[in-house]
Amino acid sequence: MWIPKYRKAVLRGEVAIRVRDLIREIAMEHELEIISGKVARDHVHVFLSYRPTQKVSQIMQWLKGVSSRVVLQEFPHLRKKFWGRHFWARGYLAVSLGTITDEMIKEYIDEQEGEQIVDDSRFPIDNL
Repeated sequence: MWIPKYRKAVLRGEVAIRVRDLIREIAMEHELEIISGKVARDHVHVFLSYRPTQKVSQIMQWLKGVSSRVVLQEFPHLRKKFWGRHFWARGYLAVSLGTITDEMIKEYIDEQEGEQIVDDSRFPIDNL
């Protein structure tokens, strides 16, 4: 889970769709399997599976770094809100799956705020 800088609620409409698509592209490129995910107006949840040789910090660097660069290039109006070429806030929340099940994680992500506007059961986008 990670947020835009200043937790600004900018992940709406075309920006949200593009962020979701970028995350999918980056995941495919690096052989990550997205099990579930959600783009809300001010944060992103992604539940994924990765190879044991991959590091969580490297995965987050790919996801946040590439998506930040592309989003700020493709949406010039965001450059005014996010000066310094940083779209995402520093840090992220990463939790490894232990005693909880995949279904519990999927339920948690599904229960996050907002109404689904894009019917994509594996990675919806919130309306709010």
